[in-house]
Amino acid sequence: MKYVNANDVLPEELLSMIQKYYQGGYLYIPKGNDCEVKRLTDYKIELEKRNQYIYLKHLEGRTNGQLGTIYHLSAASIRRIIAQGKVKYQKMKEMIEQILPLWEMENKHLEQIYPSAWEVNHSYVIKMYEDKKQLERNIKISEILSDCDIPVVTIVHTKTGEKYASHQNHYFLLSKKLRGSNITDLKDRTMAQKMGCAIAQLHTAFMKCEKELEFWDNSLLKEMKGWIRENLANNKWKILYEEEYSKTVDLLESVYDFLPKQLIHRDVHFGNFLFFEGQLSGYIDFDLSQRNIRIFDICYFLTGLLAEETEDSFTKIEWIENIRSVIAGYESILPLSEKEKTAIPCVMECIEVLFVAYFIGMNDTKHANDAYEVFRFIQNCESDIQRAI
Repeated sequence: MKYVNANDVLPEELLSMIQKYYQGGYLYIPKGNDCEVKRLTDYKIELEKRNQYIYLKHLEGRTNGQLGTIYHLSAASIRRIIAQGKVKYQKMKEMIEQILPLWEMENKHLEQIYPSAWEVNHSYVIKMYEDKKQLERNIKISEILSDCDIPVVTIVHTKTGEKYASHQNHYFLLSKKLRGSNITDLKDRTMAQKMGCAIAQLHTAFMKCEKELEFWDNSLLKEMKGWIRENLANNKWKILYEEEYSKTVDLLESVYDFLPKQLIHRDVHFGNFLFFEGQLSGYIDFDLSQRNIRIFDICYFLTGLLAEETEDSFTKIEWIENIRSVIAGYESILPLSEKEKTAIPCVMECIEVLFVAYFIGMNDTKHANDAYEVFRFIQNCESDIQRAI
């Protein structure tokens, strides 16, 4: 019989569990049936997904100690996961190093800040795209918003005057780094109000973009009735019941025609809205921008606060107060209609249903269940949300 080192075949967390019962000798593990093999495969897939989230949170600025607390892992395990993530992106780093001379730029310091973006010499950011049309659209959005005095990135042209560079079927955009950073104190009500103002200011400027560019005219209602329902049904409604889905989508449909539509950001969170010394300093990342109901951006931001995996999660009272502050900030610039205010809890719930369906499609049961828990939390807060707005 051939013996192998458990370190070579078992995930560290599983090995640690086994060592509680037996260690330092040979252990025979009999062959399992197909179901057991599938469970082990699913477990390894879940570990890989968890490690991807850990690396992303590391890039967002979470410390190893915070990550260890959130994911219940040792400091050594967190360091190993982060080191594996860096190895995974080494090829992209080498590619960027090869093309930086196109901007006549010498690489002295290259640091990954997002899966597809790197900071260069502490002063620039280079982002990689696979979709050329998406890149060109984002450039146009930035140019229009800049003309509206909206703080967005300044694009750095290559030495031949091009707005971006291509290399090995990838496209690279270099821009000056905006000063400021994302907010770390998510519960600060003053910053919540400023965030509401920032969303409204962007919506106002987006109205000009709509006149100059064609955008994907999306519909949350059509998504709910389309791929979202399909994914939930394919999952046999195991996570979210069909009755819950139907009640939510019926309510959305009853108000949808009365909700104002316009160009929105579609990915509003503190990571994409930068602040410097307490003031908005810039907007980034328009990859998902589309026409949709405008309160989607507000609802997406507020539900995202509940999804934050921190050791200091929002209480119900704290979250409701943040809703009050964000809405007050938004309405100081753009008033919301009564229909919009009434629809906010429903749209929040639809966004979480969307995430349940999205994670089901990714075979990510853990995060699908997490999204469902947020969905139920919002349902239980409906009357409190209405009173807050």
